[in-house]
Amino acid sequence: MKIIVTSIFVQDQDKALKFYTETLGFVKKHDVPVGEFRWITLVSPNEPEGIELLLEPNNHPAAKEYQKKIFDGGYPATMFGVADIHKEYQRLLENGVNFTTEPTKMDKLTLAVFDDTCGNLIQIVQQ
Repeated sequence: MKIIVTSIFVQDQDKALKFYTETLGFVKKHDVPVGEFRWITLVSPNEPEGIELLLEPNNHPAAKEYQKKIFDGGYPATMFGVADIHKEYQRLLENGVNFTTEPTKMDKLTLAVFDDTCGNLIQIVQQ
């Protein structure tokens, strides 16, 4: 068994698609209508056959509450790995990304946290 898709709740799929592709640099893999929403998955440009990130609409009340509580609590919804966190931090800053935590060394890794503008905090990590 292996992970093939992981999801993140988003408030607006179109806004999320734009942010995750144009700002973060992910690549759209699937965009399929499913009722009033869409099955939108993204992949890393370096791993087009890798794990997909599903931009899951938070239309269910439990999803909205969960997303709000973890955001308000300062907890990242997910984590992305980067090769050079300081370079990625600068690139994202230049693209207007709002960081809540600047690159911080923690034992053998360095992490930073930013707001994805779609209701989530996202952590980037260099191991």
